[in-house]
Amino acid sequence: MYFCGLMTIIGTDIQQAKIFLEQGNVVGIPTETVYGLAGNAFDIEAVTKIFEVKNRPTFDPLIVHTDSIERLSEFVQFIPEKALLLAQKFMPGPLTMLLPKHPSIPDLVTSGLDTVAVRIPNHPLTLELLRSLAFPLAAPSANPFGYISPTSAQHVAKQLGEKIPYILDGGECQIGLESTIIGFENEEVIVYRKGGLAIEEIEKVVGKVRVNSHSSSNPKAPGMLKSHYSPRKDLLIFRGEILEENKNKIGYLAFQKYNPELPRENQLILSESGDYKEAAKYLFAYMRQLDGMDIDKIYVELLPEKDLGRAINDRLKRAAVKA
Repeated sequence: MYFCGLMTIIGTDIQQAKIFLEQGNVVGIPTETVYGLAGNAFDIEAVTKIFEVKNRPTFDPLIVHTDSIERLSEFVQFIPEKALLLAQKFMPGPLTMLLPKHPSIPDLVTSGLDTVAVRIPNHPLTLELLRSLAFPLAAPSANPFGYISPTSAQHVAKQLGEKIPYILDGGECQIGLESTIIGFENEEVIVYRKGGLAIEEIEKVVGKVRVNSHSSSNPKAPGMLKSHYSPRKDLLIFRGEILEENKNKIGYLAFQKYNPELPRENQLILSESGDYKEAAKYLFAYMRQLDGMDIDKIYVELLPEKDLGRAINDRLKRAAVKA
């Protein structure tokens, strides 16, 4: 039975989500990073539905979610030593690893690549759901392709509600940034996407890593497209001045302090105390809030290039790029 466009349900019933998934439907699921749009990773039709609902290009691969390190062996051919060390340290958590794909994973999930992105989300509802399923879940962020990622069930319902039957409500996401994606070449660890796990934390376990720049086409990993995470309104990086004459029509997203040039009611502060984790948690929610205001443009302030500030800046820079 496939969902036929009736009104979506928001709830906490894991059994109901399980039934929809086993029937080949896609549902919204909570994680510690952002909400995902999940379907049976072994089912070509369900995976196709994910791409259709998001309007996502099929050259942009998906992340496969499971509930334990032990079950990873069902989806990958082998786990390198450094990958196992990182998995033991940071999984469940905001870390995704690119590993050699097992034949059980359809090529559509990996966009034809010989590696598959795998992770274990750190959210009690979704972990319980994954434990109850006989298959892993392919799950990109639960938003229209290219738009701001959702960090609450309400965000998902507002944009995809008429297209999916169920959203498992796990409250607000605690991290608020997508997972960090890493890969392995020989003995080298490569960061393909900056995310909710700081690079500094990874380097404490495996030593110096190489940070790869994002790609504009045919990405090697999910979330690497140059233009992404964009609001509907024009978003610009603040470079020291605001040129527009009508300041009442300008929104502003700051790290710690208000901009004295602009009305306070048009501004949102990510973390007055300068806490990078707090800033990450509220980044997408505040971008959405500004996008809904009666303004013409949004200026954003970059953070210091360290800790999660690196991942936040990555999202802001890509949101400011027009496709």
